[in-house]
Amino acid sequence: MNRTQFPVIVRLGVGLTLLAALSAFAVRAAAAQAPGTTSSPRRLSLGDAARLAAAQSATVQGATYRVAGAEARVKEARSASLPQVSLTPNWTSHTINSASFGFNFPAEEGQPPLLDPKGQVIGPVKQWDFRGSISQSLYDPEARQRVTAAKANVGAASADVVTAAEGAATTAATAYVRALRTTAVVQARLADSALAGDLLGVARDQLAAGVGVGLDVTRAQTQLAGARAQLIAARNDRDRARLDLLRALNLPLDTPVELSDSLDAMPNEVASEQAAIAAALRERPEIRAADAQLAAAQQQQQVIKASRLPTVSAFANDGPNGYIDNLLNTYTYGVQMSWPIFEGGRRSAQSQEQQAVVNEIEVRRRDLRQQIAVDVRSALLDLESARQQVDAARERQQLAELEVQQARDRFRAGVAGNADVITASQTLNAARTGLVDALTQYHAARVALAHAEGNVTQLR
Repeated sequence: MNRTQFPVIVRLGVGLTLLAALSAFAVRAAAAQAPGTTSSPRRLSLGDAARLAAAQSATVQGATYRVAGAEARVKEARSASLPQVSLTPNWTSHTINSASFGFNFPAEEGQPPLLDPKGQVIGPVKQWDFRGSISQSLYDPEARQRVTAAKANVGAASADVVTAAEGAATTAATAYVRALRTTAVVQARLADSALAGDLLGVARDQLAAGVGVGLDVTRAQTQLAGARAQLIAARNDRDRARLDLLRALNLPLDTPVELSDSLDAMPNEVASEQAAIAAALRERPEIRAADAQLAAAQQQQQVIKASRLPTVSAFANDGPNGYIDNLLNTYTYGVQMSWPIFEGGRRSAQSQEQQAVVNEIEVRRRDLRQQIAVDVRSALLDLESARQQVDAARERQQLAELEVQQARDRFRAGVAGNADVITASQTLNAARTGLVDALTQYHAARVALAHAEGNVTQLR
């Protein structure tokens, strides 16, 4: 093993350990959702959703099957170095044209030749042959390199599983944040409906007391109808977001779930930019996958080089043949060496092609490292911007609530109509939506940063 392969193997070991942990998580998750075990909604945090998707999503399962296929190809490659045994019993019946011999047997003077010079049919000749054969490779460097290359492909396939798990976790975390947003929007629309209902009650009371006008009641009814329409649309979005989340988690679509996190929670767990980039270059599964792909491609180059070397094998066959009532045992055995000398430049072309593959992977690795640094820096910028937008949105909502309170007090005192209250409530409606959007952007930036660092499954 060369030194360049050692870090790849260590990283793959870490990735396989992560896969084992995710598999155990999936087993516990399946047991928790087994029929008859519980009827209460399942509580899920953002981190739980990410880990569950990483353990049991369809993309991860498909990548796991590809690993199983790669492991089977290792056994297939290893079989070339093992004994090959076969049995070939057969029965034949054939005739021969004597003219095809190209010669005739000498005959005494005055006697006709033994065989007709114009040719004659000899036979049929009937023969049984009960033969067993065995061959064993004694020296085949190409076969050994193929086994090593197949093992490298297993490592590459395993790295793809970790990449698929991280991608599934990111998708599920994004769906979770969207579900949180739609739930928060429903709560905001409920608050809007409650405010519109309260204003309608005040308008009706004032009209009944003779200090109000019918226009105020109509305005309040219109406001309440609009709030109810928005609430209906918000509930529909919430239900659709729940379906998307269950789909991302690969759970039955009728599974009851309860989101334990809230948009209002804003954990501050951001490291420095340089530390985040260093962690990303160390943990991103795409880097480990590219390293494994490079190792596999380089090993394939060794296979091509080994195909130029000689191979040595032993062979033998043994068994009775002849007429069924007169079988005699015959055998053949020997040692054979095969050494390719010239094959029209085929191996040189294969080597050039494989070198191009290696060069391409190296270019992608370098570009990937640059892209990871960009991803981390962009996510940090988005996170800080989202934090500031949340602060601004909170202040805007507080001012909008104060405006509504002041307009409602004037309306209750009868010194103004409810037009100012309705205008203020619409401003509050937009402020509530703006705060929800800002909080959503903040948590989406958290997920994006975790994805950039390669640790979405470690979210809390």
